[in-house]
Amino acid sequence: MFGIGLPELLLILVVALVVLGPKRLPELARSLGRALAELKKTAEDLKENLNVDEEWREVKKKLEEPFSFPEEKSDKEAKGTEPSPLLEGAEKEEDRR
Repeated sequence: MFGIGLPELLLILVVALVVLGPKRLPELARSLGRALAELKKTAEDLKENLNVDEEWREVKKKLEEPFSFPEEKSDKEAKGTEPSPLLEGAEKEEDRR
């Protein structure tokens, strides 16, 4: 936790006990715990909202896909250079004769 080991944590607690006194230290710990819980709750809510926004973007993208314009034909199809399957069959029959 933040690179603080057990000896450092005990030293911080002893200094806090000396500075604040035995009556105020539990109050401070309680308020600090509440603040951390509130911060954690806020972070989770924010994370959930971001996930919901991402899901809405995906849904919107999926809904827009069917309405996109069809892709243009390839150059070969546009120029008509590809032989049709019917013509290929006719050419094969001519070769057989």
